[in-house]
Amino acid sequence: MDKSNKVGFISLGCPKALVDSEKIITWLRAEGYETVNSYDEAGVVIVNTCGFINTALEESLEAVAEALAENGRVIVTGCLGAKQDAAGKNLVKSVHPKVLAVSGPDSVQEVMDAVHKYLPKPHEPFIDLTPPVGLKLTPKHYAYLKISEGCGHKCTFCIIPELRGPLQSYPIGQVLDDAERLFQSGVKELMVISQDTGAYGLDIRYRTGFWGGRPVKSNVLGLVQQLGRLAQRYGAWVRLHYIYPYPHIDDLIPLMTDGFEGGVVPYLDIPFQHAHPDVLRRMKRPANGEKHLERIQQWRRICPDLTIRSSFIAGFPGETEEEFQYLLDFLKEAQLDRVGCFAYSPVEGAAANDLPGALPEEVREERRGRLMELQETVSYGRMQQKIGRTLRVIVDETVRGGAVARSTADAPEIDGVVYVQKPKGSRRKLSPGDFIDVEVLDADAHDLWGEWIPSAR
Repeated sequence: MDKSNKVGFISLGCPKALVDSEKIITWLRAEGYETVNSYDEAGVVIVNTCGFINTALEESLEAVAEALAENGRVIVTGCLGAKQDAAGKNLVKSVHPKVLAVSGPDSVQEVMDAVHKYLPKPHEPFIDLTPPVGLKLTPKHYAYLKISEGCGHKCTFCIIPELRGPLQSYPIGQVLDDAERLFQSGVKELMVISQDTGAYGLDIRYRTGFWGGRPVKSNVLGLVQQLGRLAQRYGAWVRLHYIYPYPHIDDLIPLMTDGFEGGVVPYLDIPFQHAHPDVLRRMKRPANGEKHLERIQQWRRICPDLTIRSSFIAGFPGETEEEFQYLLDFLKEAQLDRVGCFAYSPVEGAAANDLPGALPEEVREERRGRLMELQETVSYGRMQQKIGRTLRVIVDETVRGGAVARSTADAPEIDGVVYVQKPKGSRRKLSPGDFIDVEVLDADAHDLWGEWIPSAR
């Protein structure tokens, strides 16, 4: 079997890592390489790793071990590739010395250099072998748009700045060009991602950029305004992820009031992490629970349909029962729509490891369970309020007699779905990426059930 131009690819981790994988695969295809799905066919295997928390680190090391056992020729990249062991040596090389090459995140050139070394280029193509938007790992109707790399925060539980470096905002003209190409290719939902979306442009002092011959301010408001206009032009949605609760985020909320018709959907993904001011101080996170509540109430007055997703850490070092109860009280008051919670997990190299008051694993897990049990009740109540309403949804998948879709409240793969039933006698076919209207008939804590209303608009 000829393996001279075949590359296996394993992509792990968050959507930001997925975008890195898409860049590498696009470059591979442009140079004439073929990506394959089996170890036996591949001349070399690339593993894009995650190393943020211990479980992700272990999963990545296991993936590298499997690739070495099954193929033997492995190139490692991604966040784990930037980590060092206790002796200051590259962690991947220490555990798996037989890997061919190791690089950190957002290292397309380094990966390609390694591929060229161990699997020489098959030819120099004279024609473009890739579509203008590159090759995507998501379904055709939605995509991720990464607007920056790295992070400027020093959260004590996180090592992302050490793995991905400081905040580096991409040029606003480049970001908007990428967005327009994606919409032109048929993308109907664009997820804006970065490590800290609200800080876009801070590292370049919000300098003015240019797009379409016009000046555009390089800040999150200027960017989202332009993305919203683009989305409206193409009848698509823009969804914002990983937003810190900065005061200037207030300016984004009015842009979401007409998100149902195309534009910026009423949805914010804000990793609050905790509510008690003392815990947030130990985490080196901004604001506190009381300020968060005030902001949430203000946002919902402006945009009543706003969905807020967040994540929290239970059992952070030094967290008392009273501080944890404060967090539970915050959740009751805030009535957040979507919540995830992690029991605190020590990450090698994180400053939080040196904080006093480390809690036993069983306490951390017990608190995580209590938080999620409370949130289940909150989520159920929020979802019940949608019964009887007509919602605009985007179709992800067609099934016998209907479709699986998502509303503006549902990001793909992390939130719930809407199970749609076709009305009796309807012969119109649905396709992924279609926007339709659905009357909600039932709900649980995560998902909705409803009937398609073809004539609503």
